[in-house]
Amino acid sequence: MNEIVNQPCFKPLCVIWDWLRRPCEMKKADCIVGFGNYNCDIGIRAAELYLQGYAGKVLFSGGLGRNTLGVLSKAESERFADTAIRCGVPECDILIENRSTNTAENIAFTREILKKHGIRTKTLIAVHQPFMERRIASAFDVNWPDVELLTTSYEVDIPTFINHAVMYGVTEKTVVEEVVGDFQRMELYADRGWQSRQVIPQEAWEAFHELVRLGYGGQLAQK
Repeated sequence: MNEIVNQPCFKPLCVIWDWLRRPCEMKKADCIVGFGNYNCDIGIRAAELYLQGYAGKVLFSGGLGRNTLGVLSKAESERFADTAIRCGVPECDILIENRSTNTAENIAFTREILKKHGIRTKTLIAVHQPFMERRIASAFDVNWPDVELLTTSYEVDIPTFINHAVMYGVTEKTVVEEVVGDFQRMELYADRGWQSRQVIPQEAWEAFHELVRLGYGGQLAQK
């Protein structure tokens, strides 16, 4: 078990992690979309959903972005596709979008590819990191509001998630900073019109400020 459970950051991290989650009950969709970063658990979860029959196509979106540029030598989406193929997804049912560098581009380029391939987009399943579920949904509210979005992630607790990240070459501190940075973007990006506005509970704000005070502000965006 990762020693983070004994650190001062663990309790406030749990608070914002839980709020950022948005797990949905799965149902059949037109496509499963795995959104890019370093964590290949997304490819595993997308493969699970495909093999369970929730959609006939999987699209992986992601080039190299905030946490992978200069770290990975291969596009995020291509790494996920390799993972899904190893899990049993036929290569012919996988689409790849490997140009995007941020969430807005993920959505825009995904939309282009699905249209190009004639795949209808009434309902999509978005697979992301657990703490990105709410943020990807709020970004869809603005950038693709007419699609029904079901969000999901690989089921994992925080210590195990951090252990997986460390396996991919990401430090424990970086993982916590990533969660803190994405929490801040929920309000900041809503202010900029890039995401829908969410009601953030006071407890979550207090946890955020505590984590910043503890030194986990390394991925905060400029206001």
